[in-house]
Amino acid sequence: MYSIGDLSRRTGVKIPTIRYYEQMGLIAAPERSEGNQRRYERRQLERLAFIRHARDLGLSIEAIRELLALSEHPERPCGEADRIASEHLASVREKIARLTKLEQELERIVACHGDHTIGDCYVIRALADHSLCDSEHSGMFVPSIPLTNSRK
Repeated sequence: MYSIGDLSRRTGVKIPTIRYYEQMGLIAAPERSEGNQRRYERRQLERLAFIRHARDLGLSIEAIRELLALSEHPERPCGEADRIASEHLASVREKIARLTKLEQELERIVACHGDHTIGDCYVIRALADHSLCDSEHSGMFVPSIPLTNSRK
């Protein structure tokens, strides 16, 4: 049996995130000790490690939920798991393509290397006038909250 602290140390998942996964139904609520402490079994540790790895690969909670459900039926064909992973791979590739375009545009607009005054700065002008950009990139980058252990 493992305490929640043990589980956290062994998987790298923060304690509040473990509780969140319990609330989301991704891991079963553990047994409680006489002192009302959570006591986890090896199976829950393994499941949490699975979830952590899936989150590290960028899979959504819903995709992880589906994969966990599939893992409960080892005799079934793996086509559905492959579909989930393939869809995620396609999404990652789309993001990489958008980021590559964004990288190219940023490289282009910083080409002056700070050799001018702000009044002549191409970075400032390009940001003020989208028509100076070589490619369409609006909506390509939407700031997001970085994934940290507290969200995994």
